[in-house]
Amino acid sequence: MKRSNTLGIILAAIVVVAAVVLVSRLATRTTPTLLQGTVECTVYKASSKVPGRILEMKVAEGDRVERGLLLYTLSTPELDAKLRQAEAVKSAASALDAAAVAGARRQQIEAALNLWQKAQAGLELARKTYERVRSLHEQGVVPAQKLDEASANYEAMQATARAAKAQYELATDGARKEDKAAAAAKVRQAEGAVSEVESYIEDAMVYSPVAGEVSTIVAEEGELVGSGYPVVTILDLSDAWATFNVKETLLPGIRVGTRFAARVPALDRQIDFEVTHIAAQADFATWSATRTQGGFDVRTFAVKARPVGEAAEGLRPGMSVLVDWDAIER
Repeated sequence: MKRSNTLGIILAAIVVVAAVVLVSRLATRTTPTLLQGTVECTVYKASSKVPGRILEMKVAEGDRVERGLLLYTLSTPELDAKLRQAEAVKSAASALDAAAVAGARRQQIEAALNLWQKAQAGLELARKTYERVRSLHEQGVVPAQKLDEASANYEAMQATARAAKAQYELATDGARKEDKAAAAAKVRQAEGAVSEVESYIEDAMVYSPVAGEVSTIVAEEGELVGSGYPVVTILDLSDAWATFNVKETLLPGIRVGTRFAARVPALDRQIDFEVTHIAAQADFATWSATRTQGGFDVRTFAVKARPVGEAAEGLRPGMSVLVDWDAIER
């Protein structure tokens, strides 16, 4: 009986000692500091600078697209009408410019030449008549009145000949250089208007700005969308990174260029990351002091880290990234 009691006491003592050792180890064991980040990537939102109704949607959510691939087209009948108007104005301006450059028509030039030649013939006749009358007046055969009439007619025919010559030269020279420059400027203005409308029409066909994956489509065929309205969202999965909100008390342990290994549960593997950016300004407080004395609010800073090498394959936005902070090499 005494022997069994002694054995029981020994066993109880062993159990107590084991419990004390276990509790001591649990109390002194340090809990690892784990950080959880989120995968992000560059997001592009395809839109058009002109409003219109979606005529045809070329892609669907989840499609892989390449840079320059047609995403959707818009129906823009108003722009088509404006283009026809601009082209009509351009045609009219080109016609006026051609007329200014070409000058008078051949028939007009010939008519002006004939008038000049007629005026020259009349001038020659008036000259000869004046000389005869002057000779007769000097001989006393005709009175001074006849000489004055012949002289006046001669001067009038000189003026008529000069006017006819000027008309002929004007017809052969064409429009003035100022008029030609103005006509050419009108053509350039009309061409600019046509180019502007054509650029708007081209923008009615929206292409992918980057290679990536279609994430969301917020409008379907037949819907009316406004200018700059983001219709298709594209994710550039090749440009992915992880964002962590790190407490300011942990910042001394890292810097730009620090590398660390992180586990991605969605991929069930570890990936090496490198810190590429540490926010210059804190975002918000993650821990607030409960006492007015001796405590302070701990703020967080956004830290971005990019995967090293080709380890980013398979990363998708929203995936969790787990980091053992204590394992990072300082």
